[in-house]
Amino acid sequence: MRNQRRFSPELKRSVIEELLSQTSTAAQICRRHNISSGLLYHWKKQYARGKFGNEPTKEAALADRVEQLERLVGQLTLEKELLKKALKHTLEKAETKEHSFWVTSTKESKGGASS
Repeated sequence: MRNQRRFSPELKRSVIEELLSQTSTAAQICRRHNISSGLLYHWKKQYARGKFGNEPTKEAALADRVEQLERLVGQLTLEKELLKKALKHTLEKAETKEHSFWVTSTKESKGGASS
């Protein structure tokens, strides 16, 4: 099994800045640093989000915020559905107990009236 290579954040940042400056093509950069194009574009996304000690781009910051808010909406939706089910279950139990109370009490009053 092959050992996984590790790249420093400084190297990643310099590679992406070279790509963004358009002094070299993506293929040239990949050959020079012996990396895949998929890895290069993965680093580019990370760079846009400010993962290498640089300022994140406005679009990436907004995308992160949208992702965070979507997670929150999902969590709140699940909690709301859970509370709805719990309330429905509680009301059904209360109705069943209330109904059985009235049925039991009417039977007892009929049986005790004969004397």
